[in-house]
Parts: sequence; C-alpha cells; structure tokens
Amino acid sequence: MIAVMLFCRQRALTDRNSRLVGEVLGIIERQYVEPVEGKDLFEGAVYGMLDTIDDRYSDFIPPREEQEYYEDLDNEFVGVGIEVVADPTSGRIMVRCPLIGSPAHKAGIRCEDVILRIDGQSTQGLTTEETSNLIRGARGTIVVFTVLHVDETEPVDIEIVRDLVKVDTVRGYTRDSEGRWNYRLASHPKIGYAQVTSFDQATPRDLRRAIENLLEEGIDGMIIDLRDNPGGLLYSAQDVCDLFISDGDIVTTRERNGRIVRRLTATSSETLPNFPLAILVNRHSASASEIVAACLQDHRRAVVVGSRTWGKGTVQELIELAGDHGTLKLTTASYWRPCEANIHRSSTATDEDVWGVKPTEGYELKIDKDEELERRTWQFELARPRRLGSTPPSAEEGAFDDLQLDLAVDYIQKISEQETPAAAE
Repeated sequence: MIAVMLFCRQRALTDRNSRLVGEVLGIIERQYVEPVEGKDLFEGAVYGMLDTIDDRYSDFIPPREEQEYYEDLDNEFVGVGIEVVADPTSGRIMVRCPLIGSPAHKAGIRCEDVILRIDGQSTQGLTTEETSNLIRGARGTIVVFTVLHVDETEPVDIEIVRDLVKVDTVRGYTRDSEGRWNYRLASHPKIGYAQVTSFDQATPRDLRRAIENLLEEGIDGMIIDLRDNPGGLLYSAQDVCDLFISDGDIVTTRERNGRIVRRLTATSSETLPNFPLAILVNRHSASASEIVAACLQDHRRAVVVGSRTWGKGTVQELIELAGDHGTLKLTTASYWRPCEANIHRSSTATDEDVWGVKPTEGYELKIDKDEELERRTWQFELARPRRLGSTPPSAEEGAFDDLQLDLAVDYIQKISEQETPAAAE
C-alpha cells in the first residue's frame, strides 16, 4: 500500500513538472521580445535537462542529425572517411586519423594532418561541425583538401573523390596488393592478429571467419587488438565473447537500484578450439571492448596486455520521441563483469578504485601520447596495399617497434611452447 502511495505521489509530481515546463515554453514563445521558434525552445529544454544529470554519455539527437547518427552506427556512409577535431592548443582543424581503406586514406591524408582549406575556403575560425558540412557531398563528387602534414612546413593539395565508406571493423596486420587483409604478423607468421576497431553486426562473423581460416592453416596463437576501440553494440560484444567461452556469464546489466535486468551468458555451440589468446587494450578501449576484455580475463581464457581501459560501463538506450522530435540517448543501466566488479568509472573515481579493465599481472605496459600517435600512424601505413613481392613493412628499416604488441607476442610464444596451452593467469 505504501509503495502504491509513493508511486502515485511521484507520478503527480512528474505531471506537475511537465505542465510547468510546457507553461514556460509557451510564455517564452508568446512574450519574448524577439521571435523564437518553438522547436528551438524544446531542443534547448532537452539539452538543459541532460546537462542537469551530468552524464557525458546521455545525449539528444535532433531530427536533422539522426540520419548521420544511424549511418555511424551502421559503419557505412558517403564521404571521404575522416573525423575532424579541433587542436586543443592552436584551435586549428585537424584530422584525427583517416579510416583505413577510405577515400581519404587512399589519397594520402595522414593522422593529425592540419586542414588549412577545403575547396579553397579557409578553415580558420570554423567549428568542427562547419568543417564537416564543407566536406560532405554527393557520391562521386570531388573535394580538394589543402593540408599540412606533421613535421612538414609546406602545405599540399590533395584531391579526394567522395564515395561510399564501409568501415571494416575486423582488420589484419597488413594488406596485400589487392587490398585483402593478412591476419598474420609479418615478423611472426605463426601468430594470428586481428584489430577490432568497433563492434557492429558484422564483427563476430568477420572475426570468426578470420580465425577459422588461420586455424585451418595452423597458428601458435592469436592476438586481438582492442586498442582505441570505443565500443559499439552490446550483442556484438556478447557474440565475440561466445566465440571463445562455452559457458558462464559474459556480462550483466543493472538498474540504478542494483537489480540485474539482463544476464548475458555463453553457449556451448560453435565455440572455437582452445589456443593461446592475448587481448591488447589501452586507455581508449571502452564500453563493448571492455566487456570483451573483462569477460575473457575473468574466465581465464585470455591474457590482457597493455594499459588500463577507459572505464565506460554504462548502457545507453535510444528512445525515439513522439512526432519526429528527435531521439533521446539515455543512460539506463550499468555493465558488470563476470567477477561482479563494476566496469564504469564515476566522475569521482580515483586510480585506486575498481573500474575499467586492468592488464593481467606482468603484462601492463603504458606508453605516452607520442608513442600512441606513432603506433597509430604506423598501423595506417601497414594498411596500405603492398606491391606483390614487396618487403613486409615490419621488416623495413626504421619500422616502429610496438612494445605492447611485442609483449603479447612473448606471451603467445611462451604458452605455445608448452605441450598443452594453459589458461592465462
């Protein structure tokens, strides 16, 4: 009876607040000294409410941005294949990194290129959104970038044809002359390697296909690189975990009262054979990538190598608002790993608190920002199609030494030398 009374009281309070919000919107729209659009007031009210809850992962997607948002979820869109950011020091517009295989990547755009002009128009003073609007265009049309490469003094013009960009979320170590991925390390061909950049619907299928082909040919072990992976679909992460474990919890999601609302478990069907497995992570590995790393670590199926992950352990639900007024992306639950630890890092968390995924003991190796940039740049160079019979990039003079990858290789070699592959400690 008390619970029913409390519910009714809360419902009445919510209804009263809703009426008050509507009343304020109406007053401003009718009486403010300058004309104002009702939809602008509505969107401002939504943004204001989201600012109040102080959650960086909750957001409002207005109708004009919905198509682009869902294209990003599908990992397929028309464009050149870059993400633009503002340099925090100079404010200049920069390329974070071109997508591998995208028109920008093929044309020679590099990580952290400064974009000076687009089709002759200066980017000085533009926001990232204004810059993105200049870059967008119809498939088959040409856009000319004037860019300044890192460590160079003279800008260059690069012509790019806009095209359909399909993002491969499962990538190998190098590509052959026809652009196909090689899922073996060039310097250690008995070790498989797959970089998973995000988790979409095709990720589990593509990863399974790559590993099964490697197993048929024979490998000593496998490295899955989740560094810089921001996450993606929960069920994609579940299916990836299910490739490697046959039973037990993968992850649970819990409401704000701690009640478990969903328990995702592994199945025994089509589990891949046991083999030495290492997972590479860094401080930019988040969300779904943390679910995979935590699950395989807790089940002692893989060793986790690199540095502590981001700590994004919350679930966002997409709620379409009535009347085509946009979509609310709202945090509604949190992720918990099989060992019952919370993945999420709160705004007040310290390094001593439990959050994210720490590397397995003995396999933690932090690198600084300069080394991270060098490693990303090197991976993009590795992804360029190679001429038939050319020297593998990792064997070339001046090749980047990926120390975190080296540590994962050491683990695979150590375990593969044993008669029976042991679970990661």
